[in-house]
Amino acid sequence: MPSLDTRGVSSLLREYAQRTALRGGNPYRAKAYSRAADSLAALAVPLHVLIAEDRLKEIPGVGEAIADIIVKLHKTGSHPTLEKLRKEIPEGVLEMLAVPGLRPEKVLRLYKDLGITSLAELEAAAKNDRIKKAKDLGAALQTKILQNLAIAKSGEGRFHLHRAAALLSHAKDSLRKARPELKRVTIAGDFRRGCELVGDLTIVAEAAKIEKAANASAADGLQIRLSDRNHFGAALLFGTGSAAHIKRLQALAAEKGMRLESDGLHKDRTLIAGDEAQIYRALDLPFIDPELREGRGEVELAQTGKLPKLVTDKDLRGILHCHTDASDGTEALETMAKATRQRGFEYFGVADHSKSAHYAGGLSVEEIAQQHREADRLNKRFGKDFRILKGIESDILADGSLDYDDDVLERFDFVVASIHGRFKLERKAQTQRLLRAIADPHTTIIGHMTGRQLQRRPGYEIDVEKVLRACARHDVVVEINAHPWRLDLDWRWHQAALEFGCMLSINPDAHSIPELDHMHWGVQMARKGGVPADRVLNAMALPEITRYLRQKRRSFARAA
Repeated sequence: MPSLDTRGVSSLLREYAQRTALRGGNPYRAKAYSRAADSLAALAVPLHVLIAEDRLKEIPGVGEAIADIIVKLHKTGSHPTLEKLRKEIPEGVLEMLAVPGLRPEKVLRLYKDLGITSLAELEAAAKNDRIKKAKDLGAALQTKILQNLAIAKSGEGRFHLHRAAALLSHAKDSLRKARPELKRVTIAGDFRRGCELVGDLTIVAEAAKIEKAANASAADGLQIRLSDRNHFGAALLFGTGSAAHIKRLQALAAEKGMRLESDGLHKDRTLIAGDEAQIYRALDLPFIDPELREGRGEVELAQTGKLPKLVTDKDLRGILHCHTDASDGTEALETMAKATRQRGFEYFGVADHSKSAHYAGGLSVEEIAQQHREADRLNKRFGKDFRILKGIESDILADGSLDYDDDVLERFDFVVASIHGRFKLERKAQTQRLLRAIADPHTTIIGHMTGRQLQRRPGYEIDVEKVLRACARHDVVVEINAHPWRLDLDWRWHQAALEFGCMLSINPDAHSIPELDHMHWGVQMARKGGVPADRVLNAMALPEITRYLRQKRRSFARAA
């Protein structure tokens, strides 16, 4: 039989990963196969070339053992172990692994005990209360399945931003190495627009000569669009999208007696296609940042000169909401602070978990005092150019109160108030819980407001507009949590927050040194939400933010 292409091998390796997970044993082995399948899906070079040149181990996540599996899958279209695994479980059972919170052992039980063999059968069983009545499954699992089925369907084939970044970066490097004659190799698609989940893996590049098959996908999930120099701007515009944005531009072009097509903007006998900015300019528009291109009124803002100047990575002067090994972080306070300073920031805001977070080693009052003494000692050493700001991530209890007494909360430079449990309160009660926390004069920032985890769990039910209005009224900052699993508050609410008068803060929620760099994903979300630097708390320089926090503390002291 003919050898399998990259797409086919990637698909089989993913199946291999899923069946391995259902077999049980070492869970990291299945994850390794899955990551390797993702990497194959973003290959910019044909798989047979890498095999012939013995370069498989250049692919991220591919070691010697996985390379051997890939070669067998490529050459034969199967693998002895895969064939053995296929005899154990029907193919449809694999679909259920896409449901967040549904672990392989539960999927196996659903199949063996209830005979469920597909997502459709799973949904029907949950709606008919069959799962609730089954031994060792129960009502809680049934509720979780019903909640998360929609996530499984909507998130299929999409990657978190940081994972997409790694895949696209490797694809870009591979393409440059394989075809050094290409110029302007540029990542486009969902990723360039800063979408929180990325399904459209696209690269646009300039080539001297374009062949007929130039725009064919290199693999499932990755598309390489080649263009000559004179059409590169149009290729990048269409390769970036979104479809709604392009449609609005096409309508505007038609109003002006022009045509915008995939090869460029046709104006009389002139074709404008070499540069994106030229296309916008010919439509009497300023350049529209890719993050804004969602067909949500950005063209109208551009027409009236009201496009925001979006915040950038360089605008941020410090980092807030970080954890250390005093709670559930991996590094000491000094180590995290030094790493922050090395990245060019002026302050590090420690915000370890509070005493109610037993699962995360929340700080006792004595441990707070110890951490503050350590911060004072380090601040003396750092001098005037860098400072550790003393914060806490205080749990919002079920009744909306914070989990320390006022005299303890008054010791902090800032307080991040967050919900970490009781997610299933009904909407009104959950909203009231947040409103009470916001009204507490000690609250500086509301952390990850909706509690969502992308492709894992939906946010808890709250009246977001009411909460945002309360934040503006009480001068409480709204967090844009930059952790790529959260990215909460959702960028679709950022404009409302700005209109109500809220300040926002881009926080990494870092538990380790590498996670400090999550800041970039928060910036992406803020840009997508149209947020300018002057509305971001940690775009303030050190003297400005210390003054802001001091005034906040004085205001609650007066209120007391």
